[in-house]
Amino acid sequence: MDGKEHHYALTLVWDSDDSAPTHSYSSYTRDHQIAIDGKERLNLSADAAFKGSADLWNPEDQLVSALSSCHMLTYLALASRNNLVVLAYKDRAKGIMVQEGNGGRFKEVTLHPEVTLGADSDLHLATSLHHEAHEECFIANSVNFPVYCRPNFST
Repeated sequence: MDGKEHHYALTLVWDSDDSAPTHSYSSYTRDHQIAIDGKERLNLSADAAFKGSADLWNPEDQLVSALSSCHMLTYLALASRNNLVVLAYKDRAKGIMVQEGNGGRFKEVTLHPEVTLGADSDLHLATSLHHEAHEECFIANSVNFPVYCRPNFST
């Protein structure tokens, strides 16, 4: 797969609906939509800390979820290739973002996968595949902050 490109396209739409244009920082809505052909439209906003709608996904939620999802999908692929039976997978990922001036950045994200393995599974293999998944995860390889993985296993 060396050098093979994959392309992703979406349309983001924000509209003040003439009811709340950007006259001031507190006057406009942060709610917006993302549309991708053939997929359900996503309704998003800013984090509530930045005057967004608390009940909608925000870009920070999406970044942490992308890291968690990418790691899981990579881990499951590696498990299947290495004959490791995974029965269930749940992650309680947490990200830390710091504000700096008018902007900010993510400081780190920590994944906390809880993996249920089949009976007689090789725990050393199960652990090492998390390290390999981290190395192969497209999203983790695209960010400039540490992504930690603290897995727990059960059978």
